[in-house]
Amino acid sequence: MRAKTGQTGALAILDREEIRALTTRSDFRAIVSVLTTWSIIAASFALVAKWPGPLTIAIAVIVLGGRQLALAVLMHECAHASLFRTRRLNDFAGHWLCGAPVWSDLFRYREHHLRHHTRTGTDDDPDLGLVTPFPTTRGGLARKLLRDITGIAGVRRIFGLIAMDLGFLSYTASTGARRISPSPLAIARNAVTRIGPVVVTNAMIALSLNWLGHGRLYLLWFLAYLTTFGLFLRVRSMAEHACTERSEDPLLNTRTTIASLLARLTVAPHNVNYHLEHHLLMTVPHYRLAAMHRLLRERGAFNERNFAPDYGQVLKQMHAAPSWTP
Repeated sequence: MRAKTGQTGALAILDREEIRALTTRSDFRAIVSVLTTWSIIAASFALVAKWPGPLTIAIAVIVLGGRQLALAVLMHECAHASLFRTRRLNDFAGHWLCGAPVWSDLFRYREHHLRHHTRTGTDDDPDLGLVTPFPTTRGGLARKLLRDITGIAGVRRIFGLIAMDLGFLSYTASTGARRISPSPLAIARNAVTRIGPVVVTNAMIALSLNWLGHGRLYLLWFLAYLTTFGLFLRVRSMAEHACTERSEDPLLNTRTTIASLLARLTVAPHNVNYHLEHHLLMTVPHYRLAAMHRLLRERGAFNERNFAPDYGQVLKQMHAAPSWTP
């Protein structure tokens, strides 16, 4: 790939008209993304309500975990103010419709995540703790994934979220939270402002199911959050930056992975697999990332360091030494 003389980042590959088209936001497409995500969630509950049994329960837990990740991805879009055309809609949808139902805080996440974008691949990257354990041994990777699918990691995550929300730990979307000693007043205020939205949105899900005569189905939502959501979240985060180079160049420190239909249903909702594209131009809405990917491929932006043909290849890289020297 030949970069444009004197240009860096996206401008080295794309022209200004292409960038303008790629960063154009659409409220209609944003609404469709939110509505389809919640529609699939509703369909998962309906599947078990209509045909209860081990198979439908297993399918629902897999699909619900994937849609919980989809909500987190849409919240991530709103953190960049790239889902809707206006900041107000981004903040409302990101906070109440996407973040709070999966115990995520749009506003604290936004601050954390934008620091990740400005410091990716450096010692100051706040998400560095997500990638430093890799590559690991095959057994080490299997144990991590087993803790996810059995809910052990999910229980730990919930305790960590409670501690962060109440103010006993500093906020992080990665690792490295610091201990804090909040006052009783701060604890009470944090419980209302931080845990309150989580309780309200999850109560609405539970009450809606109960009103329809299937209140017990909320347990599927909770079970998915403890298990498949954490599993899919880990695989997605590994694919993005783990086993890439420690560099400030996104063409070296970020990976794009091609997602099959099953991957899009689970670990790669809403085009989150196009992560190199996102780091080159973080204000591109998810519904335009595929178009950006095609432009980058045509211009030779990908190589073995920043591209994986599928998530199976990503998992192989996590327990094998990379073929290049960082």
